[in-house]
Amino acid sequence: MVMLELFDTILISFYQVTGNPLWDYFIGTLCLAFLSVIVGQATLALVFRANRSHIEHLDEHLAKLNRLTANAMEMGDQQSYKSLNKEANDTYGHVFFNRFGLSAASLWPVFFALAWMQERFAHIAIPIPPLGFKANYFVVFLVSYLAANILFRRTKRYLSGILKQHGECHLLYTSK
Repeated sequence: MVMLELFDTILISFYQVTGNPLWDYFIGTLCLAFLSVIVGQATLALVFRANRSHIEHLDEHLAKLNRLTANAMEMGDQQSYKSLNKEANDTYGHVFFNRFGLSAASLWPVFFALAWMQERFAHIAIPIPPLGFKANYFVVFLVSYLAANILFRRTKRYLSGILKQHGECHLLYTSK
């Protein structure tokens, strides 16, 4: 219980920056979204590092099967082609779901952030006059999360370069 109160105190401080309730709501939600992106990306990096050899093995096996399938097709060996193609399709399924699971590892903080926001801000709806509807906490967080994700992706290489220059351990996942 003490840990939850500590997290609540830290998170609510993001919503007390300017003293203007509307600005604080947007600034706090953007900070929470950015924190969710960073924690999610750190989790993604850890999971990727833990599974790197398995993922690389699947990728290499799929590339090998693709080459063998193409060779069998060129040689006109229909039976080998069908057998290799079936195995390549199965391996592709493994690669796809490994990558899907890997990307899902970065989303878990979003659910905790939304649960926390629901407790605090479920009653708040921001009117959007040109569109004629109100945006609740979910909509505001979603837009903020997308913006934070774009900002993170655009600055990731720069941040990674800085961390490498200073010899610090970094967890920024970078694809090949």
